[in-house]
Amino acid sequence: MLIDVIVWVIAALLCMLWRLVASKSEIWAYWSLFGALTVLWIIVGFAVQLYRSYKETWLWQSIVSLIADAGILIALCWWVLPMLPYNLSPRVAMWTILMVGGMETVVVILEHYWKYATNMTVPVIQIEQRKNARVQRPDEKRTKASIESIHQSVLSVTTEADYYMLRKKARLDSRLTKVVCDRNRFAFLQLQDYQYKTIVDLTLLNDAKGINRRFCIVNQKLPDEGRYVCCYRPQEYIKQKILKRFPWGLNWIVYTLYFWFKRVLPRLMLTSRLYYDLTKGRKRMLSKTEVLGRLYYCGFEVDEIVPMGHIEYVFAHRKSQPYPQEQIKVYGPLIKLPRVCKNKEIKFFYKARTMHPYAEYIQKYVFDARGGMDIADKSNDDWRITTWGKFMRKYWLDELPMLFNWLKGDVKLVGVRPLSKTMFESYPQWLQEKRTQCKPGLIPPFYIDHPNTFEELFASEDKYLTEYLAHPIRTDIKYFFLTMASILTRKTHSA
Repeated sequence: MLIDVIVWVIAALLCMLWRLVASKSEIWAYWSLFGALTVLWIIVGFAVQLYRSYKETWLWQSIVSLIADAGILIALCWWVLPMLPYNLSPRVAMWTILMVGGMETVVVILEHYWKYATNMTVPVIQIEQRKNARVQRPDEKRTKASIESIHQSVLSVTTEADYYMLRKKARLDSRLTKVVCDRNRFAFLQLQDYQYKTIVDLTLLNDAKGINRRFCIVNQKLPDEGRYVCCYRPQEYIKQKILKRFPWGLNWIVYTLYFWFKRVLPRLMLTSRLYYDLTKGRKRMLSKTEVLGRLYYCGFEVDEIVPMGHIEYVFAHRKSQPYPQEQIKVYGPLIKLPRVCKNKEIKFFYKARTMHPYAEYIQKYVFDARGGMDIADKSNDDWRITTWGKFMRKYWLDELPMLFNWLKGDVKLVGVRPLSKTMFESYPQWLQEKRTQCKPGLIPPFYIDHPNTFEELFASEDKYLTEYLAHPIRTDIKYFFLTMASILTRKTHSA
């Protein structure tokens, strides 16, 4: 009803600005007409059930009610308006009602699209709780006929080189290995539990439907430490293919549009469901980070990645129960990161997303593969960061949302920065205790000292914390101006 009143006021203002027939009557006559029509619109709206919740009605029902409301009002105006002493043409009322009906139609469509776009709830998969699960069939070699049958099946979807690689690394000649090539995840549900030590999935994940649920089902079917082999076409290959196919300039325009359709729209709350309903999840762009992150998210640990032409095979083993509470995760432009704060309290901090989806689940994997983390709690040469993310980090753009945490009082302007649990636990015990006595800050002290090693970082933070605990206000003012000077003279930038 409130929206209707606002729409009628807007329509009235537009009509008054139009003033095609305003010279025939006084202005007050128009306002009295608009007021009467607004009241009648609401009364008739109740009669034709226009004000039912959009959550409980179909779009066509709302449109029919809207047409009925507008039609009844137009008929009343053509019948009653000539009898009134306002000298107003019924056409004025008719065009105003049609204008309101058009705006109301847009509102109704937006309401129902919101209901459609946000209705992406998927029942949580029932995870079987188990202590030990060993493979329940003997390890026997296949017959030559069976091996040749698998050979032909593999060749129908991939190459000879891929077959020999899989035969060697995944033991295709063993009856404990099962080869599956089906886009629909329900093919895995037909497998008996713990019958195979290795499951080879030859469906490109780019075309697979419901990747997380697919991984969770495979996790349930495998015994402890069972192996899973999957494959995907990397995003980088698709990018290079587009850039080489079109002339320079046009190729970047095509790739940008392709990237927005294949990577951005599937991640936004209001476009995610529409994208998957239109594409059925086919030919999606997947980065290495996302594939590995999804595997860890669903209880696997990656052993090896084998590139074969434009396809990469990921060899993983079952490590734990699938722990996701949801099979659909929408990654928008903002993320919330848990950080250890004062009194060891865990608070969530907002940042602009600079990494590929599911990057948070492979932090340890990347740290180990790249020789550990640096003093900024980042991996050395972290390939989880997107190209745009590197630009945002360089100029602190990714940290602007943390101003909201500052307004909430989670952090102060100057202070040791809030740490992830992994980084916090790598600190010496005495510094952990000292850190948790103070509220963290947006501007850390290492922007002044520029430490190069963890020992230098610990000394820098210890120096600040000692001064702060003795003279809080004076210390923060001092460090604030020293940081500004460092930024202007040494061109300090975000990690």
